Amino acid sequence: MSVKPGLVFRDKYLVTSEFTAKHLGSGSVEVLATPAMILFMEHTCRVNIDNYLSSNQTTVGIHVDVYHVKPAPVNSEITVEAKLLEVDGRKLIFYVAAYLGDKLIGYGLHERYIVDKEDFAQKIK
Repeated sequence: MSVKPGLVFRDKYLVTSEFTAKHLGSGSVEVLATPAMILFMEHTCRVNIDNYLSSNQTTVGIHVDVYHVKPAPVNSEITVEAKLLEVDGRKLIFYVAAYLGDKLIGYGLHERYIVDKEDFAQKIK
């Protein structure tokens, strides 16, 4: 496996109305919802780390601990950066951060676990 600490991934996301606190019910204003920010952080980790795994593997999220410190308005573009801090067997620990331009809007830790797709599917049946 070529998954090693130090890998850094960046993806951009558009804050559309479907990702607002008002739409998702986590608040009453038209700004990026915390659950949507977390979705973007998890997505950045998952889709990028999948490139380093065998085709029968993927990762599942097991823990999120983030702060949402500034708002992002509708139609803004945010950048999510994920840095792989630690590999402990099949557990991966990422530092994640979201930016609106050069302003930090959210940050924290996200843990994922490497699983075999077929084995995982069998466990949930």
